[in-house]
Formats: sequence, structure tokens, C-alpha cells
Amino acid sequence: MILSSLAQRTNFAGPEGLSITAFRITALAGGVGAARFLRGLTMATRDDEVTVIGNTGDDSVMHGLHISPDLDIVSYTLAGIVDDAGWGISGDTTNALEQMGRYGIETWFTLKDRDIGTHMARTHLLAEGLTLTEVTDRIRTSLGIGAQIIPMSNDPVRTKILTAGGEVREFQEYFVKLRHSDVVAGVEFDGAATSTPAPGVLEAIESAEMIIISPSNPVLSIGPILSVPGIRQAIARRRDDVVAISPIIAGSALKGPAATLLPVVGAEATAAGVAGLYRDICGTMVLDKADAARAEQVEALGMKVLVTQTIMHTPADAKQLAKEILDL
Repeated sequence: MILSSLAQRTNFAGPEGLSITAFRITALAGGVGAARFLRGLTMATRDDEVTVIGNTGDDSVMHGLHISPDLDIVSYTLAGIVDDAGWGISGDTTNALEQMGRYGIETWFTLKDRDIGTHMARTHLLAEGLTLTEVTDRIRTSLGIGAQIIPMSNDPVRTKILTAGGEVREFQEYFVKLRHSDVVAGVEFDGAATSTPAPGVLEAIESAEMIIISPSNPVLSIGPILSVPGIRQAIARRRDDVVAISPIIAGSALKGPAATLLPVVGAEATAAGVAGLYRDICGTMVLDKADAARAEQVEALGMKVLVTQTIMHTPADAKQLAKEILDL
């Protein structure tokens, strides 16, 4: 049995009149994959019992605006306004971006009009002296989101890509402009060594009855969170209560370069390779049915295994995955 505090769970009537079991959950999250899972999680339990620790290694300043892509993807998804692409706001337009392009300004990073409003508000509030944690909470509450969303740190921690050609890329240049086409020799988290966890992060880890590592890129999305001093250590102390969902299925990532980056950090591009990266902080790995044959390899790392469908084609799929994890 994974949790030691099952007796503290609370039953309540869910949106369909069904009894749902709720307890405190903290989730580590990147962008699209994590957001889809979190939507299912908040459908399967009380959203006010969920705390999300979001990756800010992708943050950047563009056109004078502070952009927090992963925090926004999670916020827009949980608010029910995310675009079908998995990022941005549904039905948004690109008038401002197109006008900038007429003036010869690069527009490879797509910022749509309502989305720009979020970035303008964040930049304005940060300039007024609010912390990123406070700004993120302002956005969350304004969008009517019940789950807590906390950035991993208020300090700037920026993911840098070291290419095989010796260049150092800003994350968004590598990921968006160049469509992660570079051969990567290394990944660094600039500023991590001197950063501290944002207020509430360690408390959320310590008080959670279950900690879930979302199906996000282990190197680019979860890696920055774990690089903040104190976070990995706090999770390691809760190892038996930690469940991680592999984003690698049958040796491939559904989205993004996770499979090509795992060898860069010394892990094989398999679900078992992901488990190896998490073995010190995670007691249970969730594998897709396609990786059932990897279960024994993961168990040899001293981890329990849940094999189920992890591909989330619909919100109902995400809810079902979350329910199976909660039922552990």
C-alpha cells in the first residue's frame, strides 16, 4: 500500500453525483502533457485538494513581456479555456503579432492577443513588486481555478541547451524557433544553484498524502524543478508516497524531444530509463500497456509498477488515469 494516511481521506459527492475519495495531492508539472493529466485529476478528486508545482525553467522575456509558458498552459487548461493545440487560449487571434511582423520584428514565438494580456498583466505586477508566486495566484484565482498553482521558485532559473556544435541556446530558441532540431550535448539550469523553492513548495511536498510526477519531459520539465535546492531532497523523504507517470511509451515521446534527450543525461530512451532517473524519489512508476514488458526492469530498481493506459486522447481518459492512480 502506497499511502500511510488512507484513513484521512474524505468522501464527497462528485459532479455526476458519485462518491469521490479526496486527499491532499501535490503534482510536479511541465506543460501540455501535465496539464491534460491535471485536468483529469481535478475531475477525479476535489480540485482544492490539489497543489501544482510548475516548471519555470522555460520562462523568458520576449518583446519586453515576462512569459511563463508552462504555468500558463496549466492555468488555461484547468480554467477550461485552453486552445485545442494544448497551449494558448481557445478562439484567440494574432492581430498584434501580425502587426509587429509588419514592422520587421521576429514573430517565431506565437503570442496571441488574449494571451498577450496575461503576459502584460504578469509583467506589470512583477514590476510593481509582486513575486511570481503572488502573480501566479492572482492569475489562478481570476480564472476561477480551485487547484493551487505554485512556481517552483521566485528566483530566475533558466534552462539552457548546449549543442553538439558548442553553442548555448536559450530554451525557447531551441524548442520553438529551431523546433528542437539541434543535436544536444548537455542541458544546464542557469541560476538553479543559488535559487530557493518558492513559498509553499516544500510545505506542499511535506503535507501531501500523495505526490505525483506528471507525464512531462524528465529532462526539460521535471529536471528544472528538481534542480532547485531542497526540492529533490524533500521529495526523496516522501519516496513511498510518490507516483510518477512515464512520458515515454514504447521508446517514444508523444510530444517533444524527451526520447532524444534521455541519453544526454545518461538514461535509455525507455520507460525504464525514466524510472532510473526517478529511482531515489519515486516509489511507484506508472507505465503504459505498451511497456508492460518493462515492468520487471522497473521493479528491479526497487519500485512498484502500475501498468495501464496512459495515453490521454480525451478528458475522460485523463480522469480514468487519475482515478487508477488515486486508487493505489
